[in-house]
Amino acid sequence: MDDLVLAGFLLFVLLLLLGSGLWIGLGLLGVALAAMELFTTRPSGDAMATTIWGAASSWTLTALPLFIWMGEILFRTRLSEDMFRGLAPWMSGLPGRLLHTNIIGCAIFAAVSGSSAATCATIGKMTLPELKSRDYPDLLAVGSLAGAGTLGLLIPPSIIMIVYGVAAEVSIAQLFIAGIVPGMMLAAMFMGYVMLWSLVNPGRIPPADIRMRLRERIWASRRLLPVIGLILLVLGSIYTGIATATEAAALGVLGALILAFFQGVLDRRTFVDSLMGATRTSCMIALILAGSAFLSLAMGFTGLPRHLAEWIASLDLSPLTLLVALTLFYILLGCFLDGISMVVLTLAIILPLVQQAGFDLVWFGIFVVIVVEMAQITPPIGFNLFVLQGMTGRSIVYVSRAALPFFVVMCLAVTLIVVFPELVNFLPRQMIPTR
Repeated sequence: MDDLVLAGFLLFVLLLLLGSGLWIGLGLLGVALAAMELFTTRPSGDAMATTIWGAASSWTLTALPLFIWMGEILFRTRLSEDMFRGLAPWMSGLPGRLLHTNIIGCAIFAAVSGSSAATCATIGKMTLPELKSRDYPDLLAVGSLAGAGTLGLLIPPSIIMIVYGVAAEVSIAQLFIAGIVPGMMLAAMFMGYVMLWSLVNPGRIPPADIRMRLRERIWASRRLLPVIGLILLVLGSIYTGIATATEAAALGVLGALILAFFQGVLDRRTFVDSLMGATRTSCMIALILAGSAFLSLAMGFTGLPRHLAEWIASLDLSPLTLLVALTLFYILLGCFLDGISMVVLTLAIILPLVQQAGFDLVWFGIFVVIVVEMAQITPPIGFNLFVLQGMTGRSIVYVSRAALPFFVVMCLAVTLIVVFPELVNFLPRQMIPTR
C-alpha cells in the first residue's frame, strides 16, 4: 500500500507540473526532488548536482548535438528536391508510382537526419505539392508521409537511439546497426501497402507522366550520389569500426557542410541558423536527460522500481504478455508525450522488468523505438500529425485517418521482430568493435 501511495503521489506531482506548462526536464527534476525530500533521508542537493553532472558529462552524449546539427544543415539544403528528381524516374513502373517517393525519400533522409519531425517536414515540403499537382489521392499521400516520416527514429543515426543508449548504458553503435534491417523492413512494408492499395484501386492512381530510357534514369540518379555518400560515410565508419558513433557524427557534420557548400547554400546565415537550431534542440534534450537521471536516482532510493518489478514478477507474466502490455502502455503514453520524454520517463522502471524477463537490451531498444514511432502518429499529440496538419492545412482528424493504415503496418512490424528477433540481432553480432 505504501508503494501504491508513493507512486500515486509522484504521478500526481508530475501531472501537476507538466499541466502547469513547466518544461518537461524541470518537471522531472521537481518530481525527483519531491521524492528525495519526502521519502528518503539522503540529502537531495549534492545528489542532484552529482547526478546531473554525471549525466551531462557523458562522452557518449557528444554524438547527440552533432547528429542534430548535421540534420539542421541538411534541412537547409536542396537535398529533398534532388532526392525527388533522382527517385521519381524509377517509381513510374511500380503500383502506386510516385507515392513511393514519400517512403524511399523518408528512408534516405532518415539515414542522415535522426529526427522524425525533420524527416517528415523536409520530404513533405517537396513531395506533397508534386503529388497534389499530379492528382494522386491526397489521403494516401498524407498517410504514406506520416508513416514513412517515423523512419527518422528507426533508421540510424537516430536521436532517440542515442537517448536510449545513454539512459540504458547500451552501445549506441550497436543500436544504430541494429536499426538498419528493421528500418528497411518497415519501409518495404509501407511500400507493400501502397502497392496493394493501388492494385485494389487502379483507377485512383494517375498514369505515369515520366517516361525515360534506362540511360536517362541512371543519369537522373546522379542527384542521389551526395546523400548516399554521406550515408556511407557515417554508417560505414561505424560498421567497419573505423569510428565510434561520436566520431561518425563529427564526420557527418563535416560531410553535410561540404554538401551545403557545393550546393551554394552555405553562407553565414545558414551556418548560424543551423547551429542555433541544433543548440536549442540539444539543450532541450539535455535538460530532459538530466531530469531523467535525477529521477532514476530518486526512484532507486525510494525502492519503487524494485518493488514494482517484484510485484510484476509475482504476477508470473510470460515475456510475450509483458511485451504486449508494454506496447499498449507506450501507445497510450504517446497520446500525451513526445517520444524522447516517453523513453526517459519510463526507463528507470521498465528496464529492471525487461532485464528480469531476459530480453536483450539492444533488441529491446529497437522494440521501444518502433513502438514510439507508432506514438508519433497517434492522436492527439502525435508529433508527425502536427507537422502534417501544418503543411497540408487539413484537420487533425483527417491526418489521423490517413495515418491509420500505416499504424497497423507498424503493429505488424513489431510482431515480426518479436517472432523473429534475429531481424534486430544479426547485424550487431557481425559488427567490428569500435574503439
